[in-house]
Amino acid sequence: MPRKRDLESGFQDRLKKDIEELYPDAMVFKMDQKQGIPDLLILYKDRWASLECKRCKDATHQPNQDYYVDKMDGMSFSRFIYPENKEEVLNELQQAFESDRPTRFSRCE
Repeated sequence: MPRKRDLESGFQDRLKKDIEELYPDAMVFKMDQKQGIPDLLILYKDRWASLECKRCKDATHQPNQDYYVDKMDGMSFSRFIYPENKEEVLNELQQAFESDRPTRFSRCE
């Protein structure tokens, strides 16, 4: 029986390939330097997004994951993605990449 991490890793690999097919000009990077940072960074034209892959909807969130997904969503686009919401998130990503507004940046206060 595959380990839980293997299930997530397999989903992440398939998702990366799906994104590269949807956006051939995009650069998709696996991010694993710092605990909590989303798994994938997607650079597309003048836009960017990050995705935290989970093996299923009820998978445990590691420390700081919610913080970074929320923070990065405030800057541009970031979501938790798992097989049950994959199509919904990819549709939202498409809307974010095709919108007329520029990528959001945090303002220094």
